[in-house]
Amino acid sequence: MSDKQVRSMLSSLEGFVFDDVPWTSPKPLSESRVAIVTTAGLTVDGNADWNAGDQGFKIIPKGNDDLTLAHYSPNFDRTGWIVDKNVVFPIDRLEEMAEEGIVGSVAETHISFMGAQLDHTLETIRMDSGPAAAQALREDNVDIVLLIPV
Repeated sequence: MSDKQVRSMLSSLEGFVFDDVPWTSPKPLSESRVAIVTTAGLTVDGNADWNAGDQGFKIIPKGNDDLTLAHYSPNFDRTGWIVDKNVVFPIDRLEEMAEEGIVGSVAETHISFMGAQLDHTLETIRMDSGPAAAQALREDNVDIVLLIPV
């Protein structure tokens, strides 16, 4: 299926609208703790256990290089991942930025969701797993999230 066909099918899909939009004044980037949130369906246990419609998340601890890309979609091109994991999980680039003082520090906790979602309302992510993932990041004192959509 082409991009044009997909866009045509999804053109009438309505996005969620929040009643209130909070405003915050973030710390300077050079003082901020940064975490990665990816939708690549990564796991740390070597199990490709993401299922169709799974709106849960996996915690990816800092320093864990034994990652499995378990993205559910058969159309997902894994070539970039095979060549360089930083395509979907740019931890090495983030560490370099911390060493150079561009960011304050790299979080101990990172998050992976699975991006191929059949339920486009994402209700479980919005109401359950999303807030739970945010809480895990808050407990690690994360200031900024680098979102890597796949």
